[in-house]
Amino acid sequence: MHTFLFAHGAGGGMNAPFMTAVARGMEARGIRVVRFEFPYMKARRRVPDREPVLLQAWRDVVAEHGGGAAVAIGGKSMGGRMASMVADELGVRALVCFGYPFHPPGQPEKLRTKHLAALRTPALIIQGERDPFGTPAEVAGYELSPSIEIAWIAGGDHSLKPRETENIARAVDLASAFILRQICADATNGPGRGG
Repeated sequence: MHTFLFAHGAGGGMNAPFMTAVARGMEARGIRVVRFEFPYMKARRRVPDREPVLLQAWRDVVAEHGGGAAVAIGGKSMGGRMASMVADELGVRALVCFGYPFHPPGQPEKLRTKHLAALRTPALIIQGERDPFGTPAEVAGYELSPSIEIAWIAGGDHSLKPRETENIARAVDLASAFILRQICADATNGPGRGG
């Protein structure tokens, strides 16, 4: 079975309703989903760990599950952003981000996209059209690697609301198909695409 390591966003842990809905949906489509929590969430602290701690948590989880060549990784918001920062380093098979935080809401000048221009890992960003962390008009102007695909969810916000059930099902379909497509491509082309 294919494995997707799935990290939570800044404000909700691995058992948040969004995380659970995505995990169950992907598992129903034949993808094993492993959720985990960053150290601050395990300790029940409200403020996220500093970036080096978050990135090391990703390295540790990937190592625990056989290394990058064995897994796809991604996450909700902050969890997906951190995954995108280690994807190439770890040589993972694919990256899927749900609601990428391109910038803080209301602060479009504070971009979090520099590393995305050179990303080599096949990546899918699933974004609501009304996401205050990055709208279609904003994202169209960013310099993003050709390895990145963006799928827009009509009317969705950062958590794909309203019509959350319908929108999450759509996002799960997109994510699952993308991961399976990358695994098939790896089988055809050989290892090392993301490294």
